[in-house]
Amino acid sequence: MRRVTKRVARIAAALVALSVICFWPEAGAQTAAGQSWQFAVSGDSRNCGDVVMPSIAADVSKHRPRFYWQLGDFRAIYTFDEDILHQPEHLGHPMTILDYENSAWEDFITNQLLPFGHLPVFLGVGNHEFYPPKTRDELLEQFADWFNTPVIRAQRERDNPHDHRMHVYYHWRERNVDFISLDNGTPDQFDLAQLRWVEGVLKRDEADPEVAAIVVGMHEALPDSISEDHSMSQSPAGIESGRRVYQDLLHAQTDGHKHIYVLASHSHYYMANIFNTSYLRSNGGVLPGWIIGTAGAVRYPLPPNAKDAAAAQTNVYGYLLANVQPDGLIDFQFRQLNESDEPAEIVSRYKQEFVHWCFAENTQAK
Repeated sequence: MRRVTKRVARIAAALVALSVICFWPEAGAQTAAGQSWQFAVSGDSRNCGDVVMPSIAADVSKHRPRFYWQLGDFRAIYTFDEDILHQPEHLGHPMTILDYENSAWEDFITNQLLPFGHLPVFLGVGNHEFYPPKTRDELLEQFADWFNTPVIRAQRERDNPHDHRMHVYYHWRERNVDFISLDNGTPDQFDLAQLRWVEGVLKRDEADPEVAAIVVGMHEALPDSISEDHSMSQSPAGIESGRRVYQDLLHAQTDGHKHIYVLASHSHYYMANIFNTSYLRSNGGVLPGWIIGTAGAVRYPLPPNAKDAAAAQTNVYGYLLANVQPDGLIDFQFRQLNESDEPAEIVSRYKQEFVHWCFAENTQAK
């Protein structure tokens, strides 16, 4: 039965990929010169993601962005997601943890990715993607359709014609913006291989006059942010490698004259200007940065120094809508979604009581 379920999920994913090719401008294709364009991003869709993500997809579709970027934590893995337990087929037939682990990622594909329809989706990875029994190898196998799209594969081959392997970290170009998706889902990251890779990408971007902006996305925020108590600051390797990448990005901004933007999730709230800390002000400067962990996961209290952020909200769901100007300047708008925005089919499937629970009770910030 599990083989049949997996086959059905992969067929559905293939149909979505085909629909992207046929009906939506392919990610990486050129936008007309002189025109602004949009993309959308959020992360952390465990717990209530099957309820929240279709709502995000519906709102995103109104703006016709180039793509949606999910920054990790697809499913809880270490325990059952509440939304899966409240699916009608499971209410009367409780799952075992083995059943859950074998179906969690398929559930993410079916209930959180397919609602985006024709819109290209890029995936980042979070710490929950690597909770036992999950591994990077299994992740790449399950999500090969997303980690090895023609856009990603073509960029990898341009960077290194001899590199024929999929990676959890990658980058791609949209017009004059380079998007870099990094892997810091485990405490050993960024490892040396990933550091050398991203520094090579940044060096080429600095030398390329056609690159006006660099947008870096990851799950855990780089160290020393306002959210440092839940970030790469939690491991010695994370602090060392994260600070190194931060300095590399500062160099690309000051010496390379590129617009730099840094996106993360992991902390389950919305926050803007996350690098406005005394440490960073004294060690090179403050990069534009956002946390957008608002796609369904249990909401967290704001950190004590949240007052230093340009904006900070918890107990909210939503995503960032980015408007990219022709010169590479990007404006980010937080699009908050409310219980009343839920698609009727989601309310019908999960029932109003559970949908309300997701919006009112899925929180540690009371």
